[in-house]
Amino acid sequence: MPVSPPPAGIGPLAPPPPAPRRRRRLLPVAVLATVLLLVLAGVAGVLRPGPVAGWLGDDATGPAAAAQAPEPDPSPVLAGPDANAPQPTSAGVRAAVEPLLGAAALGSRVNISVADLTTGQSIYARGGDDGTVPASVTKLATGVTVLEARGPGYRIPTRAVAGANPGEVVLVGGGDPTLAVNGNGFYPGAARLDTLAKQVKQALGGTAPTKVVVDSSLFPGPVHGPGWDDDIPTGGYGASITALMTDGARSDPEAARKTFDDTHGAAERVPQPDLTAGRSFARLLGLGGDVQVTRGTAPPAGGAAASGAPAPGTELGKVESLPMIRLVDIMISDSDNVIAEALARQVALARNQPASFVGGAAAMDEVIGELGLPAGEISLSDGSGLSRNNRISPSLLTDLIALAGKGDHPELGAIFGGLPVGAWSGTLGDRYRVDATEAGAGVVRAKTGTLTGVHAIAGLVTTAEGRLLTFAVLTDRAPAGDSDVSRQALDRIAGALAGCGCR
Repeated sequence: MPVSPPPAGIGPLAPPPPAPRRRRRLLPVAVLATVLLLVLAGVAGVLRPGPVAGWLGDDATGPAAAAQAPEPDPSPVLAGPDANAPQPTSAGVRAAVEPLLGAAALGSRVNISVADLTTGQSIYARGGDDGTVPASVTKLATGVTVLEARGPGYRIPTRAVAGANPGEVVLVGGGDPTLAVNGNGFYPGAARLDTLAKQVKQALGGTAPTKVVVDSSLFPGPVHGPGWDDDIPTGGYGASITALMTDGARSDPEAARKTFDDTHGAAERVPQPDLTAGRSFARLLGLGGDVQVTRGTAPPAGGAAASGAPAPGTELGKVESLPMIRLVDIMISDSDNVIAEALARQVALARNQPASFVGGAAAMDEVIGELGLPAGEISLSDGSGLSRNNRISPSLLTDLIALAGKGDHPELGAIFGGLPVGAWSGTLGDRYRVDATEAGAGVVRAKTGTLTGVHAIAGLVTTAEGRLLTFAVLTDRAPAGDSDVSRQALDRIAGALAGCGCR
């Protein structure tokens, strides 16, 4: 019997495996099979050559590739989502979820949208078009807009250029939040300053480095977002957003990597990330002692050169970030706020807006409209969801997810790879493990969001009859008490969709 193909856009865009930093919990065999159903449905789509190879910088047209015999198509090991499974009815979904929407732990306003992923048809909504504080669910909009604006293969550069005086080096930030100092950085595979320093030394020739200037002027405006709670810059989940930083502004990336699971990703951040990065770079260039690093701007190229020294503005070296498809994956799977803010600014740069909180929000709104989505149902102040000023409607979120899954915009499918899986990974790793929610284990794949009094979840769920739905549930007037109780109340809703045919 032939295997039913997955909905277009989901399978072929499964990204590379996640970084090995975070532990994955063991699942029962039956649940593991369901997780693999979602992830492995598109195995054939990621075999090289293909679009993913291009996005990751692979060259499938070189001599080595030409000499290799083509690999045979893989044999399917699990069926993909069944596009012929019966679609739930509005009455069936209403009966399954409405009794759960009145839970006291969710507060006085719970807005929800449920749609069919294959057709994009809305099945059920309550307050579906109402703007609601989305918290970190905002990152779905950030991921979609940056993939559309920059493309999955785009890499963020960090450059070094010759300064105005002989031996002066200007470190120019391009907005890569994952840049590492050396091989002990927080993000596996990140671009490194020690690599850049080697390039600079070679380019300088006999001229000794004498000074480092940091140019972080690409990101103008405030470094902290409007609507952020007072403790966010120092609480371990946010940071000062500058165009030049290393390791997401973490003060001790090695320790942060080792304690990631225990701290849920929180880590001490440095107050001036650009100057901290500049000091590290100066040490790598051999400028020891109490290194004095200043801010400035790179001189334009074409100036007169001193004897034996590169002309001011001459590029001395460049390193590039992981491709955008990987940055989006990390942002979503780890709910990395600093990466999210950097990517929102990449949307701004791609749309000729200032790379600031205001410019990023305006550019994301512009791209949402370009994609044919209702831009009137989103109003943003940042790209991470830390701002309480953000508003997104549940129906916009389900429309966005359905658009990414249809295949008309294959570059958008990268958002699915980083989505946490119920009882398995990411922010859902400890959820869907109690009787009232366990139907969602392995079959709920979603982005979560939490602020005090705000709880949200949006993503995919497979019904008991095999139909793939997209859903979003947002509440921004929840009691400020036990957040775990509120999250369980949300999980019961997604669990109810997973546990029924809803017809």
